[in-house]
Amino acid sequence: MRSAVLACFLATLCVAELEATQNTQPLATIHVQGSVYTLQNPTGDGNVGVFVGADGVLLVDAQFAPRSEAIVGAVRELSTQEISFLVNTHVHPDHIGGNENLAEIGLTILAHDNVRFRMLQELRIPRRGGINFPQPPEAARPILTYTSAVTFHLNGEEVRAFLVPPAHTDGDSFVYFVGSDVLHTGDVFRTSMYPIIDVYNGGSFSGMIEALEIAIGLAGPQTKVIPGHGVGFTDRTGLIEVLVMMLDIRHEVTTLIAQGLTLEEVLAAGVTSVYDEQWGQVESWTAADLIPIVYEEYSQPN
Repeated sequence: MRSAVLACFLATLCVAELEATQNTQPLATIHVQGSVYTLQNPTGDGNVGVFVGADGVLLVDAQFAPRSEAIVGAVRELSTQEISFLVNTHVHPDHIGGNENLAEIGLTILAHDNVRFRMLQELRIPRRGGINFPQPPEAARPILTYTSAVTFHLNGEEVRAFLVPPAHTDGDSFVYFVGSDVLHTGDVFRTSMYPIIDVYNGGSFSGMIEALEIAIGLAGPQTKVIPGHGVGFTDRTGLIEVLVMMLDIRHEVTTLIAQGLTLEEVLAAGVTSVYDEQWGQVESWTAADLIPIVYEEYSQPN
């Protein structure tokens, strides 16, 4: 009982720390390309997409609730048009936390069916061994959901939000701004750390590889890519870099599994050592968190 209470207390502290950090950090506005911008804190966590034009404004993701005022203020520096739509790329609180506040000022919230379904219960993220968040209020839930895709015809462009294979979670969407040639990947793709596979919410390593392959197939030589986490934006080359890293990790882990090594032996083998300096510097998610997920997934019988 005492350990459960301590775990709950520590999780509460982590939640408060995450929200407080985002609340106090300044929000930068970065022009990506065409009519698309991104709003980012200095560490590039929970990157917001902003699509502006004569018909109105569409947002991608909402960060934590304390950031809503700053987000609206930053948008107002870009456009005086109505902020009409918000697309959630997935269910994690650093992307949906501002939903309720933004709904109160009239935004219509959209997401995949699974995002709304998972918002009907307490939320959980995988970092630091798992952190629970309260169930989002009814006003924070998407009022429009889609099974596979939805297309906006706005500001003289098509904006396509579509489901990808279960990757970070089982409700991940990409948002592609066709005319501006900008892709927002949500947390399926990040440039600052190892990929996070949220098994609790239906994610998988193999699905993330498939989703990245979809993104690479969609991206052309001029396409710009907004990651869910990571400062600034990147391009097709950045997507390929992450995919190559993931394919190599999968090869190394599955080779050792075939040789009969245990998880502890695979961890000791240092299969990510060539990548740790670049991708393993975020204390809340390192190779020690990723490799057990990869091992478990590929140890299962076909």
